[in-house]
Amino acid sequence: MTVMDDMAPVFDALGNPTRRRILDLVKAKPGCTVGALAAHFDTSRIAVMHHLRQLEECSLVLSRKEGRTRRLYHNPVPIQLIHDRWTTEYSEFWASKMADVKFAVEQSASRRSKHGRQGKAGVKNPHPGSDRGRVA
Repeated sequence: MTVMDDMAPVFDALGNPTRRRILDLVKAKPGCTVGALAAHFDTSRIAVMHHLRQLEECSLVLSRKEGRTRRLYHNPVPIQLIHDRWTTEYSEFWASKMADVKFAVEQSASRRSKHGRQGKAGVKNPHPGSDRGRVA
């Protein structure tokens, strides 16, 4: 099996918005239980567990059994392996700087449109509260 074959399940898992949301929730609250996670969704617990199983199969989520409960933890290693495959130290630096510029421009345009000036309509910072948008 090649490295690319190992990455395919990770791409498949991340291709679904529900699984991405599960991953975000598990990352934000390490050690959460399956029940606590399922409470964030309008679907059945069985449906959430199906998505969770796919995340576990590609090692994006790790679980630890404690009695009758399972504690869930985010594992960033599979995503890091994908990042490392296609990113060099130089491109990572410039990609990060370009993302900072992009968010700064969008934030500026958003402020201008709020104050009645000409700006790009509908642009929102996809990472509110983060340090993105800060140009160093």
